[in-house]
Amino acid sequence: MYERLFRLREHGTTVGREAIGGASTFLAMSYIIIVQPVVLGAAGMDHGGVFVATCACSAFACILMGLWSNLPIALAPAMGHNFFFAFTVCGATAVGGFGWAWPEALAANLIAGVLFTLMASFGLQEALIRGIPDSLKYAIAVGIGLLIAFVGLQWAGIVVHHPVTYVKLGNLRNPVVLLSVFGLTSTAIMLVRGVRAALLLGVLLTAAVGLIASHFMSASWGYSLVEWKGEFVAPVPDPSPTAFAVFGGLKTLFSDHSLGDWLTIIFVFLILDVFDTAGTLVGVAERAGLIKDGTIVGAKQALLSDGVGTVAGTIMGTSTITSYVESAAGISAGARTGLASVITGLLLAGALFFHPLVEMVGGVVAVDAASLGAVASVTPTVACHPIIAPVLIVIGCYMLPAVAKIKWTDLTEALPAFLTIIIMQFGLSISHGIAWGFITYVLLKLVTGRVREIHPLVALFSVLLGAFLATS
Repeated sequence: MYERLFRLREHGTTVGREAIGGASTFLAMSYIIIVQPVVLGAAGMDHGGVFVATCACSAFACILMGLWSNLPIALAPAMGHNFFFAFTVCGATAVGGFGWAWPEALAANLIAGVLFTLMASFGLQEALIRGIPDSLKYAIAVGIGLLIAFVGLQWAGIVVHHPVTYVKLGNLRNPVVLLSVFGLTSTAIMLVRGVRAALLLGVLLTAAVGLIASHFMSASWGYSLVEWKGEFVAPVPDPSPTAFAVFGGLKTLFSDHSLGDWLTIIFVFLILDVFDTAGTLVGVAERAGLIKDGTIVGAKQALLSDGVGTVAGTIMGTSTITSYVESAAGISAGARTGLASVITGLLLAGALFFHPLVEMVGGVVAVDAASLGAVASVTPTVACHPIIAPVLIVIGCYMLPAVAKIKWTDLTEALPAFLTIIIMQFGLSISHGIAWGFITYVLLKLVTGRVREIHPLVALFSVLLGAFLATS
């Protein structure tokens, strides 16, 4: 059966190698099971519901990818997309967000997933990928990476509020900060030593240290760094708080929000998915030797699996599901066929029974702002996630190398890229960063007489984004 479905001999592999490869990919990417409920929880979503949606729909997408495309590529909610969802779309308008309810954000994400699936059916992704300048693609990745790292630094208590300089270093002697620094250091050491599943192991090690420290010191601190949640294995949480809420969001999406807002949000969800999926597919397939005559065998089915996974994910209650670059870990371990993706999917489904562990390590610690070194904080306490924070900081590092691919010697490319990156950071808005980048790119090309370098899609997007900025 395995031979008929996955053509193992043709790809020079075995069931054992595929199983090891699928397990390696799972270990490399499983941090998302812990991180995703925390990130979307910032938008007000139920922790258990997001956890079930993440595990179940990632498992479904992985198995679909394996059986349909026969590629060793796993899928799960994308980092960056989830931050756009939680902190920009659902973020308060006072801090640069749109202030949408999370069911409405799911609805916009669903529409983007449907559009992605239709584009994959007709092969239209290539036009969008070719049309948007490389400098803006790389800048978007870098900007999101830095924003993720900044949130990680805040959740670690390493960076805190200051009324004059806006941010400053926190109190490095605070227990929350010390635990975060320990997690970051131990994870970094494992990464440079080539330890597989370094991110997951870093999370678990940090949680263990936090539990031990809390047992002995919580009385003197006045709080616990980690709270024990009981048995690791438990019944699957109730998915109903998030499942199918997207349809309620669809009812109010167009009536309660402006045309410019929902067009912008759907557009951003869509292009982020297109860029992430295309880049991952090419990079991972090339590493596995699965590109023949310049094309990826099974690419269309892979893109459709991505789109269908996103649609299923938004219906169940999680953000964009896309191909994971961590699939390279499985390929390095010998994976060459879709059987590895099926194995990864089965492991993700098995993770459904470990919600108490995920809830424990993703728990929030309310820390007195003054003890963190924050000055004139808006609130007397700061919500920290010392176990999750190190992962976010490292992911920011992963996304930063794209900055080297920007053409810094050409100011018509460099300035739009630069503005994209810094507006995302200082404006705390992914959508505004993209808008500034697109509009500036078109403007600078026009004034330098390089009109031919402006793709019609870029010109159209710039007009739409300009209208968005004018009304936001």
